[in-house]
Amino acid sequence: MEWSDIRVFLAIAREGTLGAAARRMGQTQPTMGRRLRTLEAALGNKLFQRTTAGFALTDEGAALLPRAERMEEEALAIERQISGQAHHLEGVLRVTSIEWFGGYVLSPVLTEFAALHPRITIELLTEQRFLSLSRREADLAFRFGPFDEPDVVSRKLMQVRYGVYVRKGSKHPKAGDGDGATLMALDATFAGTPDDTWLQRILPNARTTFRSNSRSVQAKMCAAGAGVAMLPCDIGDMLEGVERLRLGDEPPQRDVWIGFHRDLGRLARLRALLDLTLARLAD
Repeated sequence: MEWSDIRVFLAIAREGTLGAAARRMGQTQPTMGRRLRTLEAALGNKLFQRTTAGFALTDEGAALLPRAERMEEEALAIERQISGQAHHLEGVLRVTSIEWFGGYVLSPVLTEFAALHPRITIELLTEQRFLSLSRREADLAFRFGPFDEPDVVSRKLMQVRYGVYVRKGSKHPKAGDGDGATLMALDATFAGTPDDTWLQRILPNARTTFRSNSRSVQAKMCAAGAGVAMLPCDIGDMLEGVERLRLGDEPPQRDVWIGFHRDLGRLARLRALLDLTLARLAD
């Protein structure tokens, strides 16, 4: 039984399909299928039931899963501990944040960092889901809200201000009404965030005509005249052709937190990026 085959088993169990698991691990589907068959042969049991919807764990697979996860925890702990003892400023750093924050706020910091440390490669992963710091899916994470993962060192980095924007020359909606105005809102995944809720309350009679999980897309459509958009001021204030509305109360701000796994606390390249980030962005 090879540890690499256990990793294949975990990827398939988490993703549910062979194709998704192959993409997660950077392997081909035939390779993943062959390694799964090798593991099943070594154990003498089928670990998955193949269905039209994907791969479902058999009883034997369900029994293996928690033990495989504990094996993974120990393997990753070894990797983190060894990585955390490396003091040279070269190698790869995986950074994760939501898309607009990475593009508008982190980009200047990462550009400066690249000039200071050209032997370090930054991988900026802009995903809506939280990448695991414990599983080394990312080394440094920026999130809108505190971290709840065990063994993660974190702190509040900064506050993001929001504003309401429309294309210059457009009719301004009235606070407390909004009749005749069209809104661009967050999609269902992010509905209910403080800024989105505030906009719905301030303009209760406005009609929502577009939803997206991308602030960048909302910004471009706002500049094109598609309607009213709630945008981070880091985007809206730099956007040509739009103006910020004053609707009485200021929209709520949101806190950005930065975090990393405590085992990587001594990793020199991570400390270098962390120090620069705090120097440039911390409130």
